[in-house]
Amino acid sequence: MRSLREQKLNNVEKIKLERHPLEVRQAVIDTYSEDLSKMDDVPGEVERLKWVGIYPQKQGGDAFMMRIKVPGGVLSPEQTRVIGKIAADFAHGPVENPHFGNNFLDLTTRQDVQMHWLKMGDIPEIWRRLEEAGITTVQACGDSARNVLCCPVSGIGHDEVVDAYPVAQAISDYFTGNREYANLPRKFKMSVTGCLEDCAQAEINDIGMLPARHEDGTIGFNLRVGGGLSDGPRMASDIDVFVRPDDAVEVTRGIAQVFGELGNRENRWLARMRYLVQEIGPEQFREELQKRVSVELEPAGEDLTKRYRGDHVGVHPQKEDGLFYVGLNVPVGRMSGEQFEEIGRLAEEYGSEVRLATDQNLIITGVPEERLEDLLTEPLLEQYSPNPGAFERGIVACTGSEFCRFAIVETKIRALEWAREMDQRVGDIGQEAVRMHFSGCSASCAQPQIGDIGFRGETAKTQGAIVEGVDIGLGGSLGMDAAFIDWVEGAKPAEEVPDALVSIFERFRDEGREGERFHEWARRTHNRELRNTLRDRQAVSVGRK
Repeated sequence: MRSLREQKLNNVEKIKLERHPLEVRQAVIDTYSEDLSKMDDVPGEVERLKWVGIYPQKQGGDAFMMRIKVPGGVLSPEQTRVIGKIAADFAHGPVENPHFGNNFLDLTTRQDVQMHWLKMGDIPEIWRRLEEAGITTVQACGDSARNVLCCPVSGIGHDEVVDAYPVAQAISDYFTGNREYANLPRKFKMSVTGCLEDCAQAEINDIGMLPARHEDGTIGFNLRVGGGLSDGPRMASDIDVFVRPDDAVEVTRGIAQVFGELGNRENRWLARMRYLVQEIGPEQFREELQKRVSVELEPAGEDLTKRYRGDHVGVHPQKEDGLFYVGLNVPVGRMSGEQFEEIGRLAEEYGSEVRLATDQNLIITGVPEERLEDLLTEPLLEQYSPNPGAFERGIVACTGSEFCRFAIVETKIRALEWAREMDQRVGDIGQEAVRMHFSGCSASCAQPQIGDIGFRGETAKTQGAIVEGVDIGLGGSLGMDAAFIDWVEGAKPAEEVPDALVSIFERFRDEGREGERFHEWARRTHNRELRNTLRDRQAVSVGRK
């Protein structure tokens, strides 16, 4: 007979108790790849697929999405080509997409790669190719440690105090395939960076490690816990802990233990770690962590973060004299498999590695100065430019209703079209990137709460019909002035959004102070006035929050 606690578990927790989720991998290889219908004979097996990076698509049947983990976003040229070839060989949709064709992959905001329209019978061969290249899909999804984020130019960027990539890799290696920590109450997201620009978005992760200097001069990390978006967004809490690089794995393990033992396994909607931190408070969380780790927790050191850097697009010098990295804009993160293969070829011919960023873009590193001109004239860089318009540079979108069962609206095509229209109609507003983030539902996969402008899918009413629409929020940012957007306008029909955006950016151009960025202006302007502007091009009265 199960314990009282077990009887109160939510349905997913019961599924995980019946059979460890990691065991689904062998079942895919031995059984489901040969006969997909056999999956119906094992209750909860579709849920367990997440632990090996697989989700069923909304289309049902033999159509699956696969997510590939890329710790810290670092890929060799050969690994890049392998992923691109897999997408070219297997990720084929039945309908030609007007912008993206029917064979593509998506770069995500967590330095992952996703592919769609995969058939279960092809999964073992896909895994074989990935594993030969040193790549895994294990725990890319599910209630376990997800891909560990890092500054995408770790080790080569000028503005860092410690190369955090080895730390991120060590954390990833510890958790990946570790059965003891592969059954947490919910997904578990970690970020570690040694750069001064918050590239790894510490504030919105369950664990965020930011560069810091201990009083003895040691460079390490200050610890944040309990950040996240979706419904109930929350900035991570400072729990007054300094983490030495050699202790990072043990500290993250201890936090996972706290979460696993004290987290909510009864109500899945309240199971994320941020709710636990909010419930018991940062001080008690620190106490619970100290009980579970083998190192003495030290007080936080001096925070070294200076600002938030939204992207690494463009040509930039590396630490090593004579070498450059080239950040390419991949609007909404979507490329064909053949194009991703070509990125691998370009990295091998001109540079050293491919780095995936946290904004759906990518970077080619290690380019000698004398090879820059040749790289910049490659045909692929005409489409994925290092010098895009400000709106196309800042556009981020989730997969939307095209594939996701939860999304209310289509996102990828619409976001790309809106960004390009803004570059044409609005143009330069005095900042290098305007971050517009578009999520098809409230799950926040595109991180709308931290954008200059955030969109959240919603249904909207017109005179004659119910149509796709969005809620619109303004004024989000991370870094030294981190704050989430205010949701200003609700359920606006999608077809009305471009004109509304032109109005709001024209108003910013008229009212913005010298050197002021859009999110700063939006925060000091009254929400009522912002809403009026989004609704009516003639609304020009000024108010203050």
